[in-house]
Amino acid sequence: MPNIIIPKELSTQEKLILMNDDALYEVGVDSEAENTALLCAADIKSRPAPPKIPKMFLSSACIFNCAYCGCRCSREERHNYCYTPSELAKLAVDEAIKNKNGVFVTSAIYKNADYTQELLAESVRIMREAYSYQGFIHAKVMPGADPLLIERTGKYANRLSVNIEVAQSSGYERIAKQKNKTNILTPMGNIAEQILSAKYDRRKFAASQTTQLMAGSTNEDDRVIMTLSNALYKKYRLKRVYYTAFQYRHEAKGYEAEDLQLTKTPYWRMARLYQADRLIQLYGFSPDDVTPQAEPNLYEDIDPKAAWALRHMDMYPVEVNKADFDTLIRIPGIGITYAKRIIEARRHCTITHDLLKKMRISLKRSIYFILCNGQYQGGNIMLSPELRSVLSSGHDELSINDSLTADEPNAGN
Repeated sequence: MPNIIIPKELSTQEKLILMNDDALYEVGVDSEAENTALLCAADIKSRPAPPKIPKMFLSSACIFNCAYCGCRCSREERHNYCYTPSELAKLAVDEAIKNKNGVFVTSAIYKNADYTQELLAESVRIMREAYSYQGFIHAKVMPGADPLLIERTGKYANRLSVNIEVAQSSGYERIAKQKNKTNILTPMGNIAEQILSAKYDRRKFAASQTTQLMAGSTNEDDRVIMTLSNALYKKYRLKRVYYTAFQYRHEAKGYEAEDLQLTKTPYWRMARLYQADRLIQLYGFSPDDVTPQAEPNLYEDIDPKAAWALRHMDMYPVEVNKADFDTLIRIPGIGITYAKRIIEARRHCTITHDLLKKMRISLKRSIYFILCNGQYQGGNIMLSPELRSVLSSGHDELSINDSLTADEPNAGN
């Protein structure tokens, strides 16, 4: 491997600080996505924040000039850093052991995509073989990387990802001129194929792949994003799509005509996108359910499940003693776990409002949408505009991180 010179004027601590800045648009694991998104909306509550997975960069010197990225080649005023694979592996293992939640290994595109991918593949190999690190590794795949290099990287990683970045292919010209639909979707397709073939051949390869999308970079509505995400899940069998808010933080050469400084995505939108995403992937909703053509944007004041219920008041109130699982999970205030509890409990007794309380199922939202043994206790506001106000002040029962997977750090904990 070539010896990459580390700039002497930067200490390790200074490089770690720069890495944190460079990782602004990188989400490594589901728990981090949940924490990041829930903090964006004051009305959405969550359990205590999990530790973040450290993100380790091989190099910050990039040949691409993406408008949003602090590593872009036109940003001349910043210091760059580079590591050899051995140096990165040692630093990554040290940080992963300290953090106890795995590590995300990534890089700017140094020299070219294949050269960078080769260095990343060697880095994760050293982590496994030289340092015997057995924890979670999420490794980035460069746009347009060669399939053989992807295979070498995936042999040692638990998860791979290549970021799609934009919701519409026209957006590459707007914010990432060197990227295009082909050099993103081709490696994404290759990863999907290799995951499947590795399972069939019983060989070591990453168990899953994710991607990341910057909402608002093309001024698209949420319906466009949900339609794209659903298609990506189905075609490439993605484990997750992560969402970040597009922010134009530093003026970028070559993008002066795009008026990007006028594009600033509100952070609350990420929380709603994650919730809509989970409704589609776990609750059986469709993109049309969460973002119908007549209402293509998610709401700030109420979550997408509550919004769906308000559009379908003709199906409420629901008798909890008779409703099937799919109907129960569409009731605001009742998620997957509570629906399972209700179905199990009614095998032994009749469900009442008091019993729901004893089962620790909050009636703050659900009471307006249910009957218990024919009894309704929701008062007079079911068909009143006041119901929306009640739903907006209630707690969202939908966790963005409803399900951790086997290759995810802390899975099952």
